[in-house]
Amino acid sequence: MEPYRIKVVEPIPVTTRAQRQRALRRVHYNLFGLRADEVTIDLLTDSGTGALSAAQWAAGMAGDESYAGSRSFYRFREAVRELTSYPCVLPVHQGRAAERILFSTLLAPGRITLSNTHFDTTRANVELADCQAVDLPCPQAQDLDSDEPFKGDIDLRRLDEALRGPDASRIALVIMTLTNNGAAGQPVSMGNLARAAGLCRKHSVPLFLDAARFAENAWLVTQHEPAYRGMSPRQVAEQAFQLADGCLMSAKKDGIVHIGGFLGLRDHALAERCELLLIATEGFPTYGGLAGRDLDMIAQGLTEVTDPQYLRSRADATHHLARLTRDAGISIIEPPGLHALYLDAGRLLPHIPAHRFPGHALACQLYLEGGIRSVELGSLYLGREDENGTPVTTAPYELVRLALPRRTYGLSHLDHVGEVLAAAVKSKERIPGYRLVEQPSFLRHFRCKLEPVPS
Repeated sequence: MEPYRIKVVEPIPVTTRAQRQRALRRVHYNLFGLRADEVTIDLLTDSGTGALSAAQWAAGMAGDESYAGSRSFYRFREAVRELTSYPCVLPVHQGRAAERILFSTLLAPGRITLSNTHFDTTRANVELADCQAVDLPCPQAQDLDSDEPFKGDIDLRRLDEALRGPDASRIALVIMTLTNNGAAGQPVSMGNLARAAGLCRKHSVPLFLDAARFAENAWLVTQHEPAYRGMSPRQVAEQAFQLADGCLMSAKKDGIVHIGGFLGLRDHALAERCELLLIATEGFPTYGGLAGRDLDMIAQGLTEVTDPQYLRSRADATHHLARLTRDAGISIIEPPGLHALYLDAGRLLPHIPAHRFPGHALACQLYLEGGIRSVELGSLYLGREDENGTPVTTAPYELVRLALPRRTYGLSHLDHVGEVLAAAVKSKERIPGYRLVEQPSFLRHFRCKLEPVPS
C-alpha cells in the first residue's frame, strides 16, 4: 500500500471521445498544447507534477520572503549541503536555469560535453553555447528486452578514448545523468560512476551530475548493486554526490516540489562567476528566482525523497503499471525504472515508418481512447529532416514515455491506464501515422504542428 493517506483531493476531468477528437484537432495533434482540464490521467511528465506532503505545506507557511538574506535560503542551503557536500549552493527556478548558468560560464564556443545521455534541455543549452553534446551510453542500453539492471551507465571505454583522443583538449566537462532519462530512466551503478569519476580526475576534466532523480537512482542501486544492498538510499546518494565536482538539480523531480532547483559546486571561483550571472538573470543569490516558501519546501522534500518506504511504494506502482502494459500486449524497455515506463511503439506499430512517428501516433491514440497524456521519445524528438521533408536521421527506437507524478495517482488510476492501453492495442492496425506541418528550429516536439496521414 502507499505509505501515506489522502488529505486533499482534486477532481479529475472526464471527457468524451468526441471532445478529445476536437481537442486533438485544435492543438494540431501536439499533446503539449492540450489544456489540463482536457486530460484525465496526465503522464506527460513527472516534473513539478507531484503532490506535496503536509510537512512541505507547513514548511512553506514558515517561508521568509525577504529579498536578501532570507531565513528560508539558509535552511535550504543547509539541507543541500548535508546531502551533497558541496559548499557553494545557488538556487534557481528550475534545472534548465542551472544548465544555462553553468554552461554560459564554463563553456566556450567549440568545446565538447560528454554524457551517458544528455537530457533534451541539457543538449539544447550546450548547443546554444555553440558547443557539441556527445552521448556515450553503455552497450547494454541497446538491448531493450534484457534485464540488465544498469543500462544508464556511461561507456567507460569510449569515455577513456575520448579523454585521451585528439579532441581531448576541447572537452569541457562530463555530465552523468542520474537516472538516465534520455535512456529510458535506467539507473547508473555506483561502480560505473566511481570509475568515470576516476577517469575525469586523471584527465583534469570536471564531472557534474544531472541529479534530478538522484534518490530513485540510489534506490535502484540498493536493490541491484551487491556492494550497496545493506545501505540506505540516503547513504548511496551522499556517496554519489561526493564523487562529483558539482551538480545540476531540477528539484521538480526528486525535490518533490512544483518549482525550483539548484546548482551545487565545489569550485569557489567558478561559483563566484556563476553567481554574477545568477544575479543578472534569476535573482539575488539568496532567492534565485524562487519564493522563500519554495526554498523551504525543497529543503523538506530533499529529506522525504530518500525515505525507503516512499521509494518502495514508487517502485511498486511502476511495476504494477508494467505488468498491465505487458498484459495488454505492449513491450516496454526492461527492466522498468521508477519514474516512467517506456513503451516500444515501433514494435507495436510496424506499419508506421519512423518518419511518420509511430511513437507520436501511439501517444495520440492513448489520449483519444481514454484521455491519457504521454510523450513521444522517438523520431519526432530525435529525428531530423531536410528542407524537403526527407528523413535525414531517425531515432534508434520509437518510444512513448508514461511518466508517473510523485504521490499523485493511486493503483486504480493505473488500472484505468492499463484498460486504455489494451483498447489501443485492439485498434492498432487502424492507428495512422503523422506528418509535420510546422516546426521550430530546435526542441521541436514542444511546439510543432502535425496532421494524421491515413494508411
